[in-house]
Amino acid sequence: MRVFQAQAGTHLTHGQRPFVGVTAAVEFIRENDMAYDTPPPSKLPEPGYYYHFKHDPDGPLNNYAYYIYGVGHHTEDDCRTEDAFMQVYRPLYEEAYAYRNGGLFDLRPLHMFFKPAEWKEKEVPRFTRIVDPDVIAQLEAIKSRMYPNP
Repeated sequence: MRVFQAQAGTHLTHGQRPFVGVTAAVEFIRENDMAYDTPPPSKLPEPGYYYHFKHDPDGPLNNYAYYIYGVGHHTEDDCRTEDAFMQVYRPLYEEAYAYRNGGLFDLRPLHMFFKPAEWKEKEVPRFTRIVDPDVIAQLEAIKSRMYPNP
């Protein structure tokens, strides 16, 4: 399906079917299946601090550390079903692309979050939740410094 933007009262044509203005556009969208028909997954990661499998325990505390905010939903109907739900997170290390480019959020298809990774010829969890309160306290301070306006 194509998305049209128009001022109220503008005539648009979609295939053989003309419609008028914003009200007609909303009617057209309601009549067609959208990504909203995809049920949410039953398994969702809890918000919190996580290490990516590339984290080096001998390196800086925040290398490959992330704060996971939650899960977002892809709103377009042309997305692949497996990509309809995206993990929303931020890196807690300065070298990360998202941080270097204005404090963006990272997105990853949710199915990839749970998919094991291959690391040093072993299958390992892609992300591991951080539970140590001292590490969490230090990462909270780093997150506040890096992203003062969450």
